[in-house]
Amino acid sequence: MTVELLESSINMLWIMLGTVLVFFMHAGFAMVESGFTRSKNTVNILMKNIITVSIASILYFVVGYGFMFGSSVGGVIGFSGFVLSGVDDIAFFVFQAVFAATCATIISGAVAERMKLSAYFILTIAMVAIIYPIVGHWIWSGGWLAELGFIDFAGSTVVHLTGAVAALVAASILGPRIGKYNGKKVNVLPGHSIPLGALGVFILWLGWFGFNGASTLAADPAVVPSIITNTLLAASAGVLSTALYTKLRYKQIDASLTLNGALSGLVGITAGAANVSLPAAIVIGFFAGIIMTESIRILDAKLRVDDPVGAITVHGVVGVWGTLAVGLFETSSGLFTTGSASLLGIQAIGVVSVIVWVAASSSIVVLGMKWTMGIRVTSEEEVTGLDYVEHGTSAYEVKESFGGAFDRSEPFAQRLTELGKTIS
Repeated sequence: MTVELLESSINMLWIMLGTVLVFFMHAGFAMVESGFTRSKNTVNILMKNIITVSIASILYFVVGYGFMFGSSVGGVIGFSGFVLSGVDDIAFFVFQAVFAATCATIISGAVAERMKLSAYFILTIAMVAIIYPIVGHWIWSGGWLAELGFIDFAGSTVVHLTGAVAALVAASILGPRIGKYNGKKVNVLPGHSIPLGALGVFILWLGWFGFNGASTLAADPAVVPSIITNTLLAASAGVLSTALYTKLRYKQIDASLTLNGALSGLVGITAGAANVSLPAAIVIGFFAGIIMTESIRILDAKLRVDDPVGAITVHGVVGVWGTLAVGLFETSSGLFTTGSASLLGIQAIGVVSVIVWVAASSSIVVLGMKWTMGIRVTSEEEVTGLDYVEHGTSAYEVKESFGGAFDRSEPFAQRLTELGKTIS
């Protein structure tokens, strides 16, 4: 075996390991979304996540990859390589395919417990087929933002901000869950399993080492260790800053916010994982946790957008912070390292451009569905729970709570009458 062939094999193996880790992140998303929402919607969330991965994989193969990495048309969109025609690097394709699925699944948590399954999947199709690939082409495939010098190493903007903006649009148009707001009062609708959510966070944290680390597309010993270390440090700083901040602000460490603090640190460092120093990674992660905590409060209480899992703030607001932080801390051209604000300005242009594109395109899709097929389940279906409405089953046996298991031959109405509003 030649040295070149050995090097190529090692690089391919590194990308495949990253692909597996990023794919495993979908288990983390499923656990976080399930744990942070009510038990009556668990099956629905699990089905959304596993079908999202499946839709994204096939659709990205058919058209998404071509629009994202095909021959550029004016630096705006790719237009070749559909169904991988003429594409030789299958390893790169499959790595990018799991990224596309990650972007789409961000929406799932924000619209949980009240969006029609069919409407969610149509939005997923639009995201993977065209909305996300265009953003990716601008930034990762030599598009106009890449030519400006925009830096987003592993996707704070491409993946996370893109998914979060679409999630914000969908959640805003959907409206809040029943019982979330009473006049000026904001009610907490607690998730049913913090342990499940915590398991999901640990899975996501593990997967993120592949998400950022394998974005080198080579097992380069000069950069991979620092990228993974930056990822670890930023996530850890996000946890600690959130725990400290919630203790000071609310007099106790908030568990769900602290778990989201880890994810905030991870999102924050994703854009600059290969471009900032280790101390800068800690600073980025530290402020990511605080920014997330305050943004969730503003979104929930002030703007009254109901996001059950905090996806819009974790992936969106912190995605913006992480992208702008590159303009501050980048080792060779950041504001704090060179005194030049040029890169920061380019980063800001990229953020605004992506927000405008994704907000406009996803609004057309969501409003189109709202005016035609409808996007929200009925009030009765929402109270009953989407597990029964959409899937005819439940995630958990309720025997211990209600004195006997359900007879699944009984009509929904009879079961609902017996349980009343105790279903949660």
